[in-house]
Amino acid sequence: MRDGSGGEYSVLFSAAGAYVGGFGHESPMSPCAQDGEPWPGVLDGVPSVFRPWVEEPAFTDEDSVPLVTACIWREASDTRWRHGTIDFPTGHDDPDGANRLFRLLVNGSPEAYRRFAEDYYEVPVDLEAVRHVYASRPLTADVVSSLNTQTTLSDLAGEIGETGYPGTGRDSA
Repeated sequence: MRDGSGGEYSVLFSAAGAYVGGFGHESPMSPCAQDGEPWPGVLDGVPSVFRPWVEEPAFTDEDSVPLVTACIWREASDTRWRHGTIDFPTGHDDPDGANRLFRLLVNGSPEAYRRFAEDYYEVPVDLEAVRHVYASRPLTADVVSSLNTQTTLSDLAGEIGETGYPGTGRDSA
């Protein structure tokens, strides 16, 4: 997920467990503010099974430095989420950017997404259409149109197929 303002996160689910890496572009813990290196401790202890994601070119800069300010993981055998030992900078409400980056994941409600989308896109967003998508109901032309008048259901065919979203309905919402 990219927020359009330089922040991004990825979530990996595999048989080995789950890995979450986030990059708060404006965070004081950003490698951009740390002589081009991740904040000390952020990547400490990441198990070898998840290291390929730490080093994945899509999540590094042009010098192969991981773009990460927040990182948690949970191997399949773990009983809790884990993270590195981090001495967070003082004087910041959200030093690693995690609160801002992950707020939609932890408050996964249609209402929270609507607030985000209205703020981000600066347009009204149809809450019933968002609820329709959150319920994983098949997309219809009416639902797509109510969310974006510039997009049609057929425009989304590729994305729908890639994400595995449930089949599309031909009827209206």
